[in-house]
Amino acid sequence: MRARRGFTLVEMLAVLAVAGTLFLLGAPSLAAVLRGTRVSSAANEFLASLLLTRSEAMKRKHRVVMCRSADAQGCAASGGWQQGWIVFADADGDGERSAGEPVLYVQPALGNAMRMTGTATVAKYVSYAPNGTTKLVGGGFQAGTLTVCSASGRRAPAGRSS
Repeated sequence: MRARRGFTLVEMLAVLAVAGTLFLLGAPSLAAVLRGTRVSSAANEFLASLLLTRSEAMKRKHRVVMCRSADAQGCAASGGWQQGWIVFADADGDGERSAGEPVLYVQPALGNAMRMTGTATVAKYVSYAPNGTTKLVGGGFQAGTLTVCSASGRRAPAGRSS
């Protein structure tokens, strides 16, 4: 008689039980990694937009502004940066987009899973002068801190803000 190859039903169920247990143990870790990836991606998108704003200001030889925007047309009066933002050439230097000022870039909303807030000087806009330095509408140096985190408030993996 020849020996048969294969698994019995009991052996297959035991393997599935072990695999299921391992998956359930790893699921919370996977969620944290995904949150961290979203936070990192949002921060990188913001940084890329800042670099674009600065380079456009130097290229155009006048002020270029990046402001939070929910409608992709004008600057939002309230809310966080997660609602999206626009980059525009600010010909009149007031930090607000007027009808004739071209929009150079539009970043759509990041969704409800993210929260982005800035300190008072960068809460509404970031503006670059033709020489590549940040400038407030009043002419002063602009500096601030932007906080990027997941809306859940849970911590991301080490090395990332949440």
